[in-house]
Amino acid sequence: MSQLETIAQHIAASLLDIEAVALRPQQPFTWTSGLKSPIYCDNRLTMSHPAIRESIADGFAALIQEKFPDAEVVAGTATAGIPHAAWVAQKLGLPMIYIRDKAKGHGKENLIEGTVKPGQKVIVIEDLISTGGSSLKAAIAVKEAGAVALGVLAIFSYQLDKATEAFQAADMPLYTLSNYSTLLEVALEKGKIKQEDMELLRSWRSNPAAFGM
Repeated sequence: MSQLETIAQHIAASLLDIEAVALRPQQPFTWTSGLKSPIYCDNRLTMSHPAIRESIADGFAALIQEKFPDAEVVAGTATAGIPHAAWVAQKLGLPMIYIRDKAKGHGKENLIEGTVKPGQKVIVIEDLISTGGSSLKAAIAVKEAGAVALGVLAIFSYQLDKATEAFQAADMPLYTLSNYSTLLEVALEKGKIKQEDMELLRSWRSNPAAFGM
């Protein structure tokens, strides 16, 4: 098992332990979009658990050093990506910025808070990848500021095809510490779900629009 696979399992187990991730195949959640889903993920809970947030920061730092060793700035997405970006930037001794979902309506009307210079190489830190739209929007903001968006890193991904296609279309690298497939394996091992639930849970990822109909 590779180091990244080990990290993915550890993060998945941690998210389950603190109930940052909940699985309900028989009683699906309803997202804001109206989509029915057997999984709900709230990575903000990791902030309250020092050992877990340290593992996440270590994982991000290792990914940056391996995949993007020339990174010069760490950017967090508002709001959930901000604390993780700060912890990673501190570990790596790099400047940190954060990116709003929309520009402020007053003052300097900043979209990006902090200092990023034209040409600087930036890594975007996100907490969760669903469709990928907000993360790619943040990467575009980096480019519009004259900097270089090297890639996006996230704690967890639902592994939806829509997100994969969006990142490929944007030619934007994406790496996550853990993902839906790994989570299902770990949840089964921990007794959080039953073997008979696996097919239903896997079917959601391949066709989320049809789930719960």
